[in-house]
Amino acid sequence: MRRAPVLGLSLGLTLILTLPGLGFAAGMGGSDSTPPKPTETTGTCEGVQVWDPETETCVDPKEGALDADTLYRAVRELAYAGRYTDAQGVLRAMPDQGADRVLTYWGFTHRKMGNRVLARSFYERALAANPDNLLARSYMGQGFVADGDTDAAIAQWREIKARGGAGSWAEASLRDAIRSGLTYNY
Repeated sequence: MRRAPVLGLSLGLTLILTLPGLGFAAGMGGSDSTPPKPTETTGTCEGVQVWDPETETCVDPKEGALDADTLYRAVRELAYAGRYTDAQGVLRAMPDQGADRVLTYWGFTHRKMGNRVLARSFYERALAANPDNLLARSYMGQGFVADGDTDAAIAQWREIKARGGAGSWAEASLRDAIRSGLTYNY
């Protein structure tokens, strides 16, 4: 009989210790399960600048010749560093503002900056563009948790599971947020 509480405690500790580490990369849209490695974008560049490996300089993302994936990785890195305003500056330079991954990041940065209503509108647009965007569903659900709207958060969690996301970072982090009332900062 005493094994169940120990097993539960062990499982709980394992989830607490592993989810944050797994979370960020999956959470920010990558398939990699590790946080982004800091690059010169966060180490050298200031403000809304991105490191251009070809010129080995910091460049304005609107003026540089960086492709969308490079800009996307920069947004992820800046967001991980908590530089949401700078991440939004890079988002403005993204070529396809209607892409669900861009809309998801707009939502994420606005939510982290306290603009929950605006964030929700970006998540809704991301889901209109791609109903299977599990990350947008998870982040929107975490916003619902922060707002105290557990029913809406559970609805997003169920959608994630129904769309094949059971066991993914998006599902596990939202489930944990619903259970604990605490949301992730990445």
